[in-house]
Amino acid sequence: MTFDLLAAAGAGAAGAPPAWISFLPIVGMIAIFWFLIIRPQMKRQKDHQAKIAAVKKGDQVVTAGGLVGKVIKVDETYVELELGTNVRVKAIKATLGDIIPPGGKPAND
Repeated sequence: MTFDLLAAAGAGAAGAPPAWISFLPIVGMIAIFWFLIIRPQMKRQKDHQAKIAAVKKGDQVVTAGGLVGKVIKVDETYVELELGTNVRVKAIKATLGDIIPPGGKPAND
């Protein structure tokens, strides 16, 4: 009887798949997340940083807070924006959301 139990336990262990196969679904999920979520986000972030680094005097920009202004002065960390007549604001360069292309149509027209 003891021999039968040992034989059954040995037969069950011999038919088990290798341990590394149990990790395949996890590796597959990581690969899916990498190619569908993480990689495109990193590309978008890199493009945005390049766009912000290329800001120059005279560009019209939108800040992360939603303010639209014209760039008056640019240095390494800060950007001075003109929001209206005699209204100047100093903003951190990293908070710029987007650069409006020249000749853009106003939203209220």
